[in-house]
Amino acid sequence: MSTVFKELLPDEKANELLAIGKIETLKKGDYFVRAGATPKKIGFIKKGLFRYVYINSLGKQFTKGIILENQFIASYSAMISNEPSFFFIEALEDSEVFSIPYNKWLSLVDADPFWMRFLLKLVEKGFITKEKRERELLLLNAETRYVNFLKEYPSIEYRIHQTIVASYLGIQPESLSRIRKKIAT
Repeated sequence: MSTVFKELLPDEKANELLAIGKIETLKKGDYFVRAGATPKKIGFIKKGLFRYVYINSLGKQFTKGIILENQFIASYSAMISNEPSFFFIEALEDSEVFSIPYNKWLSLVDADPFWMRFLLKLVEKGFITKEKRERELLLLNAETRYVNFLKEYPSIEYRIHQTIVASYLGIQPESLSRIRKKIAT
C-alpha cells in the first residue's frame, strides 16, 4: 500500500496518510457508502473496481461513475454538507480500499497547506471528469459514447456485467448489444 502512495506523494506525506487510515476488504456487491447514510470516510482503491450508482424507488439503477484501482472514492458533497449520500459506492469485484476517516482527513487539510493543495488537485480532477461525462451524455450518440468508454476503460467490459456498461452509457442493455454487434462487424 505504501508504494502506491509513495508514487503519488513524498515519503513523509505518504506516511502521514497511512498513519490515519486502515485497509478495508469488500466483497463484490458490498457498499463502501450507502445511499441514505451520511458518509464519514474517504477511500483509496488499492485493488478492485467500484461504481457510483443511484437506485430509484422502483429499483432501476443508474451508474454515475466507474472508479478503478489507484483512485479515490467518496460521496464528498454529502460529507462536506454532513448529509446523507444520494448514491451508493458499490464494489464491482472483491476489493481492498485504504479507508480514511473524514474527520482525520480534515485535520490533515487544516494543519498543512500541502494537503489543501492535494485536495484541490483531487477536486479539479473530479470536476474535469464530471464535465466530460456530462458533455458526452448531452452531445454524443450512444455508439460514440461506447467507443469512448472502451478507450477510457480498456478491457473493463470483461470485468463487469454489460447491464452496468449500458447503465453507465445511459442506454438500455438491448441497445448496447446492437452497438456491440455493429462495431464487431
